[in-house]
This record gives sequence, structure tokens and C-alpha cells, in this order.
Amino acid sequence: MFEPTHILLIEDSAGDTLLVQQVLASCPIPIKLHIARDGEQALQMLNIRDVNPSLIILDLNMPRVGGFAFLQRYKPRNVPIVVFSVSPVRTDKEFALELGASDYVQKPIDLPAFTDAVCGIITKWAGRTEHVVPS
Repeated sequence: MFEPTHILLIEDSAGDTLLVQQVLASCPIPIKLHIARDGEQALQMLNIRDVNPSLIILDLNMPRVGGFAFLQRYKPRNVPIVVFSVSPVRTDKEFALELGASDYVQKPIDLPAFTDAVCGIITKWAGRTEHVVPS
């Protein structure tokens, strides 16, 4: 049995969190999902609780510490961070990538497209850090 891939989802919407959980439950690879409701909780989880994800999926518009602020504060860059946001604004995408996001995926509104988007993120990014040699 393979060790599960640890993913940190930073998302304040309970509905979107539930949808991501349902999509990940159907993934062919074992996944352990950690959930933070905002960037502040995520930073605490990463610093205090010793959560070591292979992938971070980040919403932008959240209370307390939003996605852009999280990208500015989170310094370790050995973990891919994929922004998953409803924002279609091109400058949001450009700014997120400038701040160190690995990718930007616009959150679809309909369920099949949402499922495809989450599966695409997992296929492209999950487990990418397993071969990174610490410096």
C-alpha cells in the first residue's frame, strides 16, 4: 500500500470544500486532505502542527488572511501552490504567479467541470515534491 499524498486545501467555502473532498475520494491515488478555512489557519497548521503537504490548493478570497497574503507570508517554496479561485481577473492570476503560486486554475461553476478541474490539479501537481532534494 502506498503512503497517501498529503494535500492542504485552504478554502473558506464549506460547499467548495465538500465538493473537493468528494472529488478526491474518487481519485485513484490515496490522498490525505488537510483543510484550513483561511490563510491564517493554514500558516498555523504548516508551522505548528507540522503538516507537510505535497500540494497546497489555495482560494484567494477568504476572511482574515486571504490567498494573496498567504502567498506573501508562506516562505517555503518546495511545495507547489495551486490557486483555485472563481476570479476570472487576469491581474489576479498574474499577481498570484508573481507571488510564487505554481499555477492558477479558475473554479468552474458546474459540477462536471469542477470535478475535471480538481482532478487536473491532482494529476498535474500531486506528488511532485517527492523527488525534490532538500537544500
